[in-house]
Amino acid sequence: MAIDYDKLMNWPFEPLEHRYSARDSILYALGVGLGSDPLDTDQLRFTYEDGLAALPTMAVVLAYPGFFLKRPEFGVDWVKILHGEQGIAIHKPIPAEATVIGETRFTGIVDRGADKGALLYSERKVYEKASGDLLATLTSTTFARGDGGFGGPDGPTKKPHPLPDRAPDATVELPTLPQAALIYRLSGDFNPLHADPAVARAAGFARPILHGLCTLGVAGHAILKQACGYDASRFRSLELRFSAPVYPGETIRTEIWNEGDGAVAFRARVVERDVVVLNNGRAEIAG
Repeated sequence: MAIDYDKLMNWPFEPLEHRYSARDSILYALGVGLGSDPLDTDQLRFTYEDGLAALPTMAVVLAYPGFFLKRPEFGVDWVKILHGEQGIAIHKPIPAEATVIGETRFTGIVDRGADKGALLYSERKVYEKASGDLLATLTSTTFARGDGGFGGPDGPTKKPHPLPDRAPDATVELPTLPQAALIYRLSGDFNPLHADPAVARAAGFARPILHGLCTLGVAGHAILKQACGYDASRFRSLELRFSAPVYPGETIRTEIWNEGDGAVAFRARVVERDVVVLNNGRAEIAG
């Protein structure tokens, strides 16, 4: 079954209501590695209920519609899909607890040709139910490796953000816990690839891998620390490409370049294997 371009582009996703608590905000922060130093009060503000703040990157787990590309009527070979890119725009600081409404839609589908796959662009807007305010806009690119040649448009495609050709201005190394994926999955992504060794081996990995969005959260923490001084209200946006998996327990080094006007470029690599795992990153910082 081939992708039906018109059906996907006009698919009527139902708004999704999601109530989350302070406990959920703390669990997300622990899942992406905050709290490793019990004396670090900057991290404590995201992991302790007294004066609790939510991490900006927690927006990715709010009103998550689930693995909708698995629906048979979409015609997507879901076994062969990869999460290629992710963007987050923060319009208002994420509350530590709230009820939110998520509205999802496809924004574009690109046919790269037979044997070259397809690109599926989607967007989720997250609103605070009580006020109606837009909290965040989440954009995602999915690489559907098995779905090229369905007769759709061949563009436009999103261009990666170029990184400066010089040494980074700052680096931040953050460890991940061996049990990081088991903690992070409690924020809503229960793909067994991140928990079951047998599933991981069947997918070609030596052991369960870390969620890509957890790796994003670690890099977001690095930017929050280095560029925002742990002031979540200054974190305005982030976008990146996923380039390689991380194994729980590895150390992630985020390399950051100041680009002026409140923008930073970044990438992240696993220290132990010297492998770039996030690439072509860009973030916008207020103040």
